[in-house]
Amino acid sequence: MPNPSPVYFDNAATSFPKPPDVSRAVQEALRTAGGNPGRGGHPLAVRAGETVYHARETAAALFAAAPEHTVFTQNCTHALNLAIHGTVRPGDHIIISSLEHNSVARPAAALADTGIISLSTARVFPEDDRTVAEFRRLMRPNTRAVICTLVSNVTGQILPVQKLAAVCRAHGIILIADGAQGCGILPVTLRDGMHLLCTAGHKGLFGPMGTGMLLSDGTVSLKPLMQGGTGSRSASLEQPDFLPDALESGTVNVPGIAGLDAGMQYVRRHGTAEAFAYESALCERLIDGLRRMPDAVVYRTENARYAPVVSFTLGREAPDETAARLAAQGFCVRAGLHCAPLAHHTLGTGSVGTVRFSPSVFNTEQETDAFLRALRN
Repeated sequence: MPNPSPVYFDNAATSFPKPPDVSRAVQEALRTAGGNPGRGGHPLAVRAGETVYHARETAAALFAAAPEHTVFTQNCTHALNLAIHGTVRPGDHIIISSLEHNSVARPAAALADTGIISLSTARVFPEDDRTVAEFRRLMRPNTRAVICTLVSNVTGQILPVQKLAAVCRAHGIILIADGAQGCGILPVTLRDGMHLLCTAGHKGLFGPMGTGMLLSDGTVSLKPLMQGGTGSRSASLEQPDFLPDALESGTVNVPGIAGLDAGMQYVRRHGTAEAFAYESALCERLIDGLRRMPDAVVYRTENARYAPVVSFTLGREAPDETAARLAAQGFCVRAGLHCAPLAHHTLGTGSVGTVRFSPSVFNTEQETDAFLRALRN
């Protein structure tokens, strides 16, 4: 029989449920901060501006950035496109990892397909030093940027970003990090050495969907992807050249940003170590159960480090079928390629993908055990 209410294990796509403070912050912004920030001196516009700036301060404290170098975006894909298109120049060479999400792989491939840049893909190995050596091997005199995810959205493998950052800085190469799966789970800050950190607001940071951020260390000049109203230098037809205005054309999502602020405050109060340990324990509980099932395959290797995400398959059953059977019993997981065909090609699962289990701090051991019982049945 289906569970009376769905049990959600798809937090790598978007976190659910959110902390109660998130919805309260969204409602409060809609009720009291209804003006357009930076577009007027009346009380409602000022309140909206204060709401947005407070969120910049929260993000800056969480990620060791300056508030003015915190840019709000629609999502992580938007942030990554701002970072990639904003840094590369004709004739540049860029390197991406073999575990990248399409939010990195597609803009990089589009630039390469049109001949603007050349592109290399560095294979990610279980061992960090082998991965770093592969990136180093691919670097050229014209390598402009390295772009890599902090955590694979398919397997949860953690990439050696600090080591990559040290190599990039030694060679004068920009490091752009995709923090969608790592922020809120790992203790990520700009002190890790990346120049640009892009992240989703709606995953480990517990913000509403439709929110994201680009955080800069202030050393990289970024060309705007779009131009428009910013509320500053309105008499000029030229886009402002300073952050965050240069990259925030148009009205920002004030209620969403207010909710993101509340989500980030939740993360700051509870800490990433607590979330990582709790969610990882749920993953280990699942893996222990899967290893007792003769037809189950868990896509993890001994020498790699993992965030709390587990990909698996059951015998000859297609992952989509497994996920559909689980959904019929009230369990929400995602199956298929997870918008990351490069990662599945690396895993050898490129034809059908995997089933992905990704818990949050709001899941329980009892729910995980029920999930295993559903798999056994």
